[in-house]
Amino acid sequence: MTPDPTLFSASRDYEPLAARMRPQSLEDLLGQDQLLGDGRPLRQAIERGEVGSMVLWGPPGSGKTSLARLFANYTDKHLELFSAVTEGVPRIRQIIAEAQHRLQYEGRGTILFCDEIHRFNKAQQDAFLPWVEDGIITLIGATTENPSFELTSALLSRLRVFVLQPLGADDLQSIIHKALQQINRDRTTDRKPIALLDDATALLVRYADGDARRVLNALEALVDYLGASGQADHDAPITADVVAAVLEKRIARYDKSGEEHFNLISALHKAVRGSDVEGALYWLARMVEGGEDVLYIARRVVRMAVEDIGLADPRALEIAVAARDAYAFLGSPEGELALAQAVIYLTAAPKSNRVYEAWSDAQHAAREYPAEAVPLHLRNAPTRLMRELEYGKGYRYDHVEEGTLAAGQTYLPDLLMGSSWYTPTDQGFEAEMKRRLDHWERVRRRGAAGGSGNEPGLARTDAE
Repeated sequence: MTPDPTLFSASRDYEPLAARMRPQSLEDLLGQDQLLGDGRPLRQAIERGEVGSMVLWGPPGSGKTSLARLFANYTDKHLELFSAVTEGVPRIRQIIAEAQHRLQYEGRGTILFCDEIHRFNKAQQDAFLPWVEDGIITLIGATTENPSFELTSALLSRLRVFVLQPLGADDLQSIIHKALQQINRDRTTDRKPIALLDDATALLVRYADGDARRVLNALEALVDYLGASGQADHDAPITADVVAAVLEKRIARYDKSGEEHFNLISALHKAVRGSDVEGALYWLARMVEGGEDVLYIARRVVRMAVEDIGLADPRALEIAVAARDAYAFLGSPEGELALAQAVIYLTAAPKSNRVYEAWSDAQHAAREYPAEAVPLHLRNAPTRLMRELEYGKGYRYDHVEEGTLAAGQTYLPDLLMGSSWYTPTDQGFEAEMKRRLDHWERVRRRGAAGGSGNEPGLARTDAE
């Protein structure tokens, strides 16, 4: 079915540039070739007018709403636009009633486009289920959040998920070029056309962060500024300096409660783990510039110190905690430097996750054997009854034993004897930890074998 170019063609005299530039056909929609390229299943389904219920997941300005409008262009179905931010279940009931009437008396289906569908709670999302199953509506949800986290499993099982990507630089440049052509057509014929130098276009592209709506809004703000300042009729093309002055500051795309929040902290953590100082500093700066709670970042940096460095460099934890305290004392922006210092130190430090693994294994053992009795010789005996019951009997006080170790004495329940959870690496200070633990293990084994257990004590090393 060919698209109807008159659909959504109400008067555009006062429409924003982003609305005037909304694509009217698949050929007009830039980007998303992985979904809409020639021969792709979704494109073929749209061209046949066979649109099923789905969720479009992608960042702002990637074309979710434009794509939904195009679905209606290529079918004979009515399109109903709905926002989960400003409307609720009563409006859904009204739309369903109208859809039932339309289907029964006109034989025409309804596409319900639900923008920001992740804003609905579980009960509100479940309100869609019977009408999707009965075919009363074709539901197209749009979300910037991961559907597997934000949509109920019942609703998600009835929708196909299509992932939209941020627009690339070439696509954004094409959008700017087409928008300038539209702007210059809208201007009176006796006025000079507006042109951008390449560096000005490149700056707009960087500002957009892959968001078509953002780049169009920025371009419109630029044109308004040029008109107000009288620069719009100058012969010289617009420079990057003019664009920078209008935009003032590029605000990073960042949602402190959404998926991008978790993506960025994950990137920071993995850059530290991978010992890439530039990567770690970049993701740290992205989070700070995006408005993240710096104390949240500081807590995660402390976690990195114990999870990925541990005893390979015990100072890492000290420095991470000190950075947190320094930020709490200094605040922004001075305290951010302390956090950057800690991130650099952690990135350069030797890495070991053996403490993390040992603790995980010990927790697993505690869950698998939650009721093992404490051996009698390890029990506390503050009363005569407890001593009569032989609590603490046979315990040997290590400090009075030769070498400060009661050789042969055990400290685990019988079922867990022989467990080995912490195995040091040869990285950094952990190599010294390995030497120490090996020493104590040799002494214990000699005592268990009936020997005296005597062995020269541990010498103090430079590492201590």
